[in-house]
Amino acid sequence: MRALEILRRFIFLLILAGLLRGSILPPTDQTERVRAFTRQLEFGYVSWTLAALNVKIQQNSLGSAYYLPESQRRQIVLDYLGLIAQIQQASARLNDIYADPGVADPQAASREVRAELDALDRQHAWLSPLAEAILQDQIATIVAELDLALGGQPIPPILYHSTPVPLSLIVSPRDAIRQDENVSLQADLTVDQQVALEDQVDSSLNVSSLVVGVGGVGIYPTMVMQTTDLNWLAEVVAHEWVHNFLSLRPLGVYYLSSPELRTMNETAASIAGKEIGWVVIERYYPELLPPPPPEAPPATPTQPPTPQPSPEPPAFDFRAEMRQTRVTVDALLAEGKIVEAEAYMEARRLVFWENGYHLRKINQAYFAFYGAYADEPGGAAGEDPVGAAVRAFRLQSPHLAAFLKQISWMTSFEQLHQAITPAN
Repeated sequence: MRALEILRRFIFLLILAGLLRGSILPPTDQTERVRAFTRQLEFGYVSWTLAALNVKIQQNSLGSAYYLPESQRRQIVLDYLGLIAQIQQASARLNDIYADPGVADPQAASREVRAELDALDRQHAWLSPLAEAILQDQIATIVAELDLALGGQPIPPILYHSTPVPLSLIVSPRDAIRQDENVSLQADLTVDQQVALEDQVDSSLNVSSLVVGVGGVGIYPTMVMQTTDLNWLAEVVAHEWVHNFLSLRPLGVYYLSSPELRTMNETAASIAGKEIGWVVIERYYPELLPPPPPEAPPATPTQPPTPQPSPEPPAFDFRAEMRQTRVTVDALLAEGKIVEAEAYMEARRLVFWENGYHLRKINQAYFAFYGAYADEPGGAAGEDPVGAAVRAFRLQSPHLAAFLKQISWMTSFEQLHQAITPAN
């Protein structure tokens, strides 16, 4: 029975792979011009997917994660996160040894740390498949309870694998904010290599480019960055599964056909990922839920008002400041003032830097990438109406399943706008 289940899932994966390939538009001349600079630096998805599938098949063949008591399953996930923290700490110590100019022989000085890392890596190889299988099952249970499954089974099944994720080279025209290209790059590119690539692409093609980090990739199994934050992990695994869910429906199939559909897709996935992830943590790890904001004590009418100190300057609001930056840039570009817009973005980057936000670049590619994630007001989306419309549509939907099932069949921003506009 187990072998038949694995075979069915493998056949499903082959079908899904064909569907996902069909959702990608044919390469353009611009794509090939960009890839002339990236081809030797690109991420190998085929080898990664085959390795991840092998891990998932082994998980299913063992099946042990599904028969443990819930208390033990919880502890395995928490132990896994603790192991990731130990690996990160040991890796930081190793880097410090090699970076310390006072260490004459870093190879010898790091012997104990490298032995510790080898032991931790062996533990990780054994524990991570089990922890992933448990979290997959917990998220699948919540997805089914939220009426997003078929016969109790999410379609596609929730499968993810945590590894270092690729970087992405985002390319936008200079005279507009629009993501024209998104090329996945090797995860270990140094900052020097990233800057050199951006400079080559920008100067040769007269575009705006930026290498960005991502938290996950919606291939299948989905790829998710390693982390010690379970709240973030549950949210991102759910987010990437929603992309798989949408890929079987028009909104996912037409992901690349327009900036509006891409923003609708990413914003819907962000909203759903947060909602599903929150329920997972509430159900299985309630002690990890973030605390609610403190409530102000009730006023006592019989007491005179307490004198208040002089107000302090308002804290730097990243989202509000980034929204204002985007709005101003959009206005400058609309007037054809490209050079002025780029000078303004660099000046604003320095303001963010001085307030503790160490952004390497703010340019058209920055807004083209981050502006699509518009699940919260403000930020890099500026006054783009698409994200606001998706948020409004979620608010008017009775529950998450109704929201996703309806928006997933939309093929234009006009359909979304009509859905949230009352009939006259």
